[in-house]
Amino acid sequence: MNINLDEIDLKILRILQKSADMNINDIGARVGLSHTPCWRRIKKMQESGVIQSQVCKLDAEKVDLDVSIFVFVRLDTHSAKALEAFEEATQSVPEIMQCYTMSGEFDYLLRVVVSTVRQYEKTVKGQLLQLPHVGTFNSHFALNEIKNTSALPI
Repeated sequence: MNINLDEIDLKILRILQKSADMNINDIGARVGLSHTPCWRRIKKMQESGVIQSQVCKLDAEKVDLDVSIFVFVRLDTHSAKALEAFEEATQSVPEIMQCYTMSGEFDYLLRVVVSTVRQYEKTVKGQLLQLPHVGTFNSHFALNEIKNTSALPI
């Protein structure tokens, strides 16, 4: 379902990206709507898939998962079945936070999050190397996180 977003919808989305737990009355007051019309707009955006989910953002360091590794993966074959198998398998590895199909030298970019370098070694041996059709991969450890946002620039 396609949805045309007007300026009020965009204002609602900006608010929700910053504070997904804000109540509808407060959101409505900030955008000039009463409870019911605001609720209807949010519900419509949820049903259309514009709003996929509402989550809380955790402090990775405080939950002891502050080692981020960016892993460039090249598959050993490029058939549609191989790509599909790899992509499906990444879904079951909780340490893989993000997976992107890439252009250029590598086929995929993974963002892996673990607690320690030793834990990453275990993840590599026990899970990443077991993913279907992995040919080679190249790991890059993030030294410091400068910016991490999920808010789209709307």
